[in-house]
Amino acid sequence: MKQNIHPDYLQMVVTCACGNTFTVGGSRPTLHVDVCHKCHPFITGTQKFIDAMGRVEKFTAKRQAASGYVKKSKKGQEAIDKTPKSLKEMLDAKKKLSKVEPVTEDVTTEA
Repeated sequence: MKQNIHPDYLQMVVTCACGNTFTVGGSRPTLHVDVCHKCHPFITGTQKFIDAMGRVEKFTAKRQAASGYVKKSKKGQEAIDKTPKSLKEMLDAKKKLSKVEPVTEDVTTEA
């Protein structure tokens, strides 16, 4: 193991937002956390519902407002989708392209 590259291992004091403190090993002298084993909802069995500023209501309001929105094309006309929808339409389009009269050249040979 290389020397002088690893941090010092100290006793770290962990302080929770609820006020609980305990010590663990670490590389810093202190650590502040939001949730610990004394106040975590899964461990304590209490559950907190947090609906900051009515997030669900905002989302449903946006969805209802967007339901009446219709996307317009650039020139105010409906966009026409010219891509074939089925195999039959694709084959018919290919036949139409092949039925175009080929250009005939008038070739005269001089002898």
